[in-house]
Amino acid sequence: MVQWERKGGLALNEKQIEMIKSYVNKLFQADTTGHDFYHLKRVTSLAKHIAKREQADISLTVAAAWLHDVGDEKLFPDPDNARRELRHFLFSIGITKEDIDSIFDIISNISFRKGKTPRSFEGKIVQDADRLDAIGAIGVARTFAYGGSVGQPIYHEEMNEHSIQHFYDKLLKITELMHTSTAKQIANDRHQYMVDFLTRFEKEWYMMAD
Repeated sequence: MVQWERKGGLALNEKQIEMIKSYVNKLFQADTTGHDFYHLKRVTSLAKHIAKREQADISLTVAAAWLHDVGDEKLFPDPDNARRELRHFLFSIGITKEDIDSIFDIISNISFRKGKTPRSFEGKIVQDADRLDAIGAIGVARTFAYGGSVGQPIYHEEMNEHSIQHFYDKLLKITELMHTSTAKQIANDRHQYMVDFLTRFEKEWYMMAD
């Protein structure tokens, strides 16, 4: 059985990772806000790629990436209970209290809305990966999925509560907030995609001729 381990870091085996994937799949499989299981899968893939390039603890990065949305206030009616249940689950699959605390330090501090930065390098990587999934083509799709789920219009000419405004309030600022050089390279391309999309959106909205 493959074990991901760095000296002094968290070690997870394939069985534990599969159990974590199954756990989050049950929690997020019905999500329609853009925070579904496939969001977690993309963030984990990005985070693992960055961790390898930046020589970080892969096990800790992967575990936190899969779990980073558990207990999010905007996704759970009882966030505290969701976090308590997560701690119990991680302990039940053989993860130590020290390592659970390391995972929680990451998932409690990556939200853009909270404006916090995880203390560990692995936490910064997960934050980078989560933010990367909020921009580019996927980010555009997720913006409108979330906007629709909370009743926001695509755009409104006389108010600011619409999905297009989200690009200016948050998404266009994300590239400057990346921690790792690997994430910055990925973000630059995704940022330009959004700029091009917004230019095209404005042209089509106001029916401007080429």
